[in-house]
Amino acid sequence: MKNSVDLSFNWYDSVVWKKSAVNTTWCLIGCSIGDIGTIYYFQVNEIPWSTLSIMMLAMFNGILTSIILETIILLNQMNFASAFKTAVGMSLISMISMELAMNITDYLLTGGAKVNMQVIPIMLLAGFLTPWPYNYWRLKKKGLGCCG
Repeated sequence: MKNSVDLSFNWYDSVVWKKSAVNTTWCLIGCSIGDIGTIYYFQVNEIPWSTLSIMMLAMFNGILTSIILETIILLNQMNFASAFKTAVGMSLISMISMELAMNITDYLLTGGAKVNMQVIPIMLLAGFLTPWPYNYWRLKKKGLGCCG
């Protein structure tokens, strides 16, 4: 049986780490706008949804705003149809892992779906660090990334 693990993969390319960090940051900005905005809306308006329901909607909105932001960024390089297709085709694995990390962190530190200024930086750090190695691998191995 052939080993399917490629042990020769280079995890030490600083140029790719920097580029993948930029890509991950743009995704984080998009995801956090939709995610935190949704949680804040429910918190301020005291809408009696369950924590799970709020977090699921927040994750959906976070992914949606990330796709919108990435489409806008890509419009500098391509037409709208191509930019939108590229943004939608970006890795959902990365976006979902980012959203899960942010929402799990929020839940563990606040006990629910709550916007807390002391927790937001920790949420953002978790949201950045979780998909970053995957984004590096995807960019290095497949040449795929957002934002050019």
